[in-house]
Amino acid sequence: MRGMTKEDFFKMFKNQSYVNQLKEIPQKFNAVHNEETNTSEITIYGVIGSSWWNDSFSASDIDQAIKDAGTNDIIINLNSPGGDAFDGISIFNRLKRHQGKVTIHVDGWACSAASVIAMAADELIMELGSMFMIHEASNIVWGTKTAMRKEADVLEELEEGIIDIYMTKANVSREEIRQKVDAETWFSAKKAVEYGFATKAEGTVEDPIEPTNSIEQKQQIMNELKNILKPNNQTQEPVPTSATPSTVDSQKKRKRFF
Repeated sequence: MRGMTKEDFFKMFKNQSYVNQLKEIPQKFNAVHNEETNTSEITIYGVIGSSWWNDSFSASDIDQAIKDAGTNDIIINLNSPGGDAFDGISIFNRLKRHQGKVTIHVDGWACSAASVIAMAADELIMELGSMFMIHEASNIVWGTKTAMRKEADVLEELEEGIIDIYMTKANVSREEIRQKVDAETWFSAKKAVEYGFATKAEGTVEDPIEPTNSIEQKQQIMNELKNILKPNNQTQEPVPTSATPSTVDSQKKRKRFF
């Protein structure tokens, strides 16, 4: 895994539709601590893991930023295609232990290991147009069939731990999440909220809710309609005896549909 190239990493995505966009994410990490507002803002952009490429950051960098934050509330701006799974898990656990509130804004992408980090948020906000992706753990292996089978066993155990993390937020069954992981599933901001991963999708328009009448309201409407439509014989004007049948019918019709 440590000898993997940038191209190798992106080839692990089953869906290659977004690869070029993901490659363009700038590598950026910084932390700004504001003692007046008791907040610390951390930016996590790019691939996660110190050993992937020269310009990178790791769980150790995040750990130091959190230590410097003290008891401040933490706001994280996240935009990442993922990276080292164990770094992602370490960052998740480090953020979960933080004493202050953790708010994460997904500015663009929260894929793979970045989706694991996102689960540490007390409040996860999917910004307009952002996406969230979960998929199988992967690695590049060279060697015998025995070595490959051992690696597959390790990856399966790794996935179980990652699914444990997803289930801290998901509002669907574990089996459904496992199926989504196996299939490599990309969630829109709205879908991420529907599955319980995110707290809210910023800037989206809610589906209109049709007004519904209660049983009492419906009964009242029915009673009013009956009063309007029923024949009112007591107040009906007398029909002249000289009137012809056609005249009587016409007057009745006029009264009924008045």
